[in-house]
Amino acid sequence: MKITIIGAGSTYTPELIDGFLTRADRLDVSEFYMMDIDSRKNGIISALARRMIAAKGLNIPVVETTCLDEAISGASYVVAQIRVGQLPARVLDEKIPQKYDFIGQETTGIGGFFKALRTLPVMEEVAQIIDAKAPGAWLINFSNPSGILAEMLTGRGNIRSIGLCNAPIGIEKLLRKKLKDSQELDLDYVGLNHFNWVTGVYADGKAVNLLEDEDIMAHSGAFDKDFLRRIGGIPSYYLNNYYNRDKVLADQKANPTTRGEDCMAIEEDLLKLYQDENLKEKPALLDKRGGAFYSEAAVSLINAIVNDTNTVHVINTVNHGKIPFLSPTDVAEVKCIVGKNGPRPLPLVNPDISKHIQGMILAIKAYEKLTIKAGLEGDYDAGLAALMTHPLLGDYHRTKAAYDEMLEAHRKYLPRFFK
Repeated sequence: MKITIIGAGSTYTPELIDGFLTRADRLDVSEFYMMDIDSRKNGIISALARRMIAAKGLNIPVVETTCLDEAISGASYVVAQIRVGQLPARVLDEKIPQKYDFIGQETTGIGGFFKALRTLPVMEEVAQIIDAKAPGAWLINFSNPSGILAEMLTGRGNIRSIGLCNAPIGIEKLLRKKLKDSQELDLDYVGLNHFNWVTGVYADGKAVNLLEDEDIMAHSGAFDKDFLRRIGGIPSYYLNNYYNRDKVLADQKANPTTRGEDCMAIEEDLLKLYQDENLKEKPALLDKRGGAFYSEAAVSLINAIVNDTNTVHVINTVNHGKIPFLSPTDVAEVKCIVGKNGPRPLPLVNPDISKHIQGMILAIKAYEKLTIKAGLEGDYDAGLAALMTHPLLGDYHRTKAAYDEMLEAHRKYLPRFFK
């Protein structure tokens, strides 16, 4: 079983390797192909991966490459975690919007939009190579914005793809902690990647109302005890950008550094740490980089397919009518049973979703589709229409000015816009 990691120079990769090694009795990996255009980082991470493998008493080759074709050819699973433009591009996505009084964030708003524009053509190329050189392989994508990329990848050739995010595991763990005396926990997830709500919580088959629970309100950034009841669900923490946008923007402007700049410093500290030849496991500092439960989400999903476990995972895939107000062919972040044939979406226990949540999701789904058109075709007008659809933007003159400046700032990574 050849495992290919695209973007292997990411400081997250040791977490991923650790996930495979802890499941070595269930996942018979024959080789890891580590692909990255940054040979320095890839070399550091690959060396650590070899030490981690050796420390477990295993003999799994680790092959470094800068060639997508070589990395993907014959792969069983391709794990993508790419960041086109690396962290300096993220910093631009965070800083430029603030000049126009927009939130600067790497997966939503105009910052997330530009990350999508840079990433869509690259993921399209990855899909084409998988279709040609690794037919039957699964593409497990962690690259952001995961939902937009999953929507684009749907129906492309014969590739089988799943979009992943660690956020659903985080809220599930919080709810399990709240309901620790329950034998079984079930949740209704409704929404898109980084734009979702838990609209139902069921403990041992009975509905549980946590909409006024203090820990849940703190997690979701609720303003008062009536907030969650009024909107009809427990929002992902990413929705704080929508429900509390003025404070988020003010906090961003008051902070001397962006999150991207902070991550650059953490990343360099991690890379120095990773070069210690005595280090043979993922270090605790990695938790500060973010991405908690990253390995758990990715490798447990692969394990479910390989070993036909038929376990429940929340992933980005075609909803097949399980989200009643979306088109059946739309990608959503949905609860699925996953086995050897891939994901099978599960119906909501309670499909009665508030009009507020429905309206928010439909707006972002329209934004996603316009963004895909813009990114793949270099379509300026589709891009502007996407931004005017997004709830975090809306003012035409400020939006267009920010759009034009960011197009120029990212020109190097947007060849389809600058033919």
